[in-house]
Amino acid sequence: MYAKQRTYFFMGSLLMLILFNAMLFFDELNTEAPADTADTTAVTVPGTGVVYVVRAEGLVDNGLHRYIERGIRQAEESEAAALVLHMDTFGGLVDAADKIRKNLLDTDVKTITFIDKNAASAGALIAFSTDIIYMAPGSSIGAATVVDGGGTEANEKMQSYMRGLMRSTAEATGRDPRIAEAMVDERIEIEGITEEGVLVTLSTSEALELGMIDGSERSLEEVLASIGIDHLELIYLQETANEKVLRFLANPIMSSILMLMMLGGLYFELQSPGVGFPGMMASIGALLFFAPLYIMGFAEPWEIILFFVGVLFIVVEIFILPGFGIPGIIGVTLLFFSLVVSMIGNVGFEFPEMEYMSRAIWTMAITLILGILMLFSLGKYLPQNRMFSKLILVESTSKEKGYTSSESKDLLLGKEGVAVTALRPSGIALIDGERVDVVSQGDFVENGARIVVTNTSSSRVMVRRMIS
Repeated sequence: MYAKQRTYFFMGSLLMLILFNAMLFFDELNTEAPADTADTTAVTVPGTGVVYVVRAEGLVDNGLHRYIERGIRQAEESEAAALVLHMDTFGGLVDAADKIRKNLLDTDVKTITFIDKNAASAGALIAFSTDIIYMAPGSSIGAATVVDGGGTEANEKMQSYMRGLMRSTAEATGRDPRIAEAMVDERIEIEGITEEGVLVTLSTSEALELGMIDGSERSLEEVLASIGIDHLELIYLQETANEKVLRFLANPIMSSILMLMMLGGLYFELQSPGVGFPGMMASIGALLFFAPLYIMGFAEPWEIILFFVGVLFIVVEIFILPGFGIPGIIGVTLLFFSLVVSMIGNVGFEFPEMEYMSRAIWTMAITLILGILMLFSLGKYLPQNRMFSKLILVESTSKEKGYTSSESKDLLLGKEGVAVTALRPSGIALIDGERVDVVSQGDFVENGARIVVTNTSSSRVMVRRMIS
């Protein structure tokens, strides 16, 4: 009973954590844009032509890439006068930012970025990909050093790649590539701008003075008026429900929680087969984990199949070939390998450089640490909780206290009897006038032979032939 209650508490805690994160996430999304059930909200003003407004806010991830890509495609199809990115981000995934950068550089639509407070790291790269940049007073842009999942600086190879992206992007849009590169590399010294050892982060006035942006206005309306397109129809592109859900589930924190849900549910289901609830939670966790990654192009079918093959090997190890042998090792290896590679944007069996895999590896590492800590905490502190002590069995049910799992046969020890059936090695013997199921401790015992009880442990009555 204790194991079952611990399982329910573990799964319930995960569900509460997921629901809490979902509430925070969707509340944030709802405050970022005007509420509307449609994909777009049109504000009609006198004049002809349209301007698309896309909100580049929050974490730069592949969900944001899909959202901006859709905005660019719709702007191109409607032959819009411009596409505006309303930006406020501290950065995110480099590969996602690079995809957005390529889309912006390739489009023929005039692109504008309005930085409303922050364009850090990957946000700076995206901003430099647009034709025109405006910043609100008090905003900043820069600090684009690449960090790994643990928050430490990535190695020189990755930094060099990011420097090249910043430099080439600035050149393509007519901005100073040296300043853009100095936002990544603190070793670059530019007289009058930065000294060695300091990353470049520019305020609104500094960026305007250095020619890295085109102007400063307090609001998007003032930006459009300054450019001369405020008379055009504005179309605020809203994130679809699918894009919101994908961004929520593919978030590294949610990926970790869902993996914990999968692995924890699988563990408890294998520990107590037939309970059902842990297995159901593991299945739901697997569905919510793999589905968004598959839709966003991360997880491939063979990676998902590999996960279930790993689970199958573990089941074989536990129920068919007990002991921790080859099937168990293969199963655990396949399971963890499939989880890691499913979060990586590989093509077939071609994987990116290790630097791009750091997010997936860190997510897995954090998941394992959280899982171990949660299991340890539940096992140690849950029995001491007053409320849960009423629901779980905390007292010992030892033999010394009178608890037994079956009827004791100890009174038969040493008694003699007669084999009613042949013992091959099990059969029936008559002992003290009662028929008893017995097992021969030695050779075959024929019907009618005299026997004596030698052992009653493990709920079995062991006998041997009496020697005349």
